Amino acid sequence: MSKDRHPVTAAVRVLREHGVEFTHHPYEYEERGGTAVSARELGVAEHAVVKTLVMEDDARRPLIVLMHGDREVSTKNLARHLGVKTVSPCDPAVADRHSGYQVGGTSPFGTRRTMPVYLQRTVAELPYVYVNGGKRGYLVGLTPADLVRVLKRVLVDIMA
Repeated sequence: MSKDRHPVTAAVRVLREHGVEFTHHPYEYEERGGTAVSARELGVAEHAVVKTLVMEDDARRPLIVLMHGDREVSTKNLARHLGVKTVSPCDPAVADRHSGYQVGGTSPFGTRRTMPVYLQRTVAELPYVYVNGGKRGYLVGLTPADLVRVLKRVLVDIMA
């Protein structure tokens, strides 16, 4: 992908629609590399790379969790916050159906199905974050203020 041409995904369309200033960050995708690879490839702290996780509650209702790349989600704390018995990651095929994106390229923007978004509160305190742009090997950089403004999200403390 040349420097001048960037993917136009559903996520990019949503960001443009909302007038968000963002930067394009293509990188060489590695299967199962996660945020450690993208942070290394971009030369940024993994803490600033936000992973997008599609999860479901015990009634199989889908939801999105946004967490620092170098941290884990406490599903017990999230379940307690939601008032449900359990929360767990969706099977990849189910996550793909809910989001419209392929696992490894899931963005919280422009999902096929509208899902509640739970954002780890400390992500909003960072100066700049990198979130998947809707394609494997492609992140977008933006301010947490824009992330918060565009997404209908709930700020939570769910770090493990």
